[in-house]
Amino acid sequence: MGGDSGCAVIIGGLLKAIDRHDTIQTMYLVGDEGSIRPALGQAGHLASRIEVVHSPEVLSMEEKPVVGLRRKKNCSLAMATDLVKHGQADAVISAGNTGGMVAAATIKLRTLPGVDRPGIATVMPTKTGNFVLLDAGANVEGKPRHLMHYAIMGDIYAREVLGKDRPRVGLLSVGTEEAKGNDLTLETFKRCQGLDLNFIGNVEGHDLFGEKLDVVVCNGFVGNIVLKTCESLALRMMGWLKDELTATPIRKIGAALSKNAFRDLKNRIDTDNYGGAPLLGVNGVVTICHGSASDRAICNAVQHTVEAVDHQINGHIIDAVAKANLTNVQREPTPNQA
Repeated sequence: MGGDSGCAVIIGGLLKAIDRHDTIQTMYLVGDEGSIRPALGQAGHLASRIEVVHSPEVLSMEEKPVVGLRRKKNCSLAMATDLVKHGQADAVISAGNTGGMVAAATIKLRTLPGVDRPGIATVMPTKTGNFVLLDAGANVEGKPRHLMHYAIMGDIYAREVLGKDRPRVGLLSVGTEEAKGNDLTLETFKRCQGLDLNFIGNVEGHDLFGEKLDVVVCNGFVGNIVLKTCESLALRMMGWLKDELTATPIRKIGAALSKNAFRDLKNRIDTDNYGGAPLLGVNGVVTICHGSASDRAICNAVQHTVEAVDHQINGHIIDAVAKANLTNVQREPTPNQA
């Protein structure tokens, strides 16, 4: 039950989600029972589908994930992940320490057969829809084989959860030409060419929010910078726009007349629409939410998590990765290059 806004906000979002999804039989709330119980006063008839699991420890945002998990074996992240590991739950959703969630899922659930490193798939808006950015921060030292797996997993998520018929997969680089990039992108390009994907080649930063992409592949270092930069720019742009539109009385009149357009723009770039980012490649369904997630964001995170479970995306990933690994086995470089 991590999150910057406390239990009440998270529980509010969870209750909305439970009310919408009859398929959710039990929602486990893992955390400090003394804090959770008072916030459940609003549960009403939904209380019978909620079970509180007391966790005496919390993995703080300042703690190193792996070290913290070793020291705090009964922290909420670890205990929630154990519910999935032991088959009591189908998925885990966290708004706590992102690194801790990645570490807990990787250590306890392990990666799927054939997948070396999991990746965070963040859904971002475009002019007419959305695209998946993968990896957004789980693996900052990605290798060609990892990025090849991200291309496969992103394609499957875009098809199965986002409903895209034949997702267009691009590799983020410094130029669209095949020869552009560094050793990582050059080798990844070659590997992706041999996959059963709609691979469109290299793409650049200015391509991200247009209409030519459904999946963007990069390592976690680049992906996290892209994600945080875009989030910051969106917030600043809305703030600057508000400042300019309210600078003079005449501008205020124009702003009032355009109120609906600005509302629609805000909704288009609102990260609450997706709620959380799936951690793809682990042997379970894991969704990571922002610490400041609203109740609407939590509700939508549950929605996408339920869809991931229903569509059994891990089974599709296992099959596709096994095929790709066989196809690329002859391309495997020496261990320090893989």
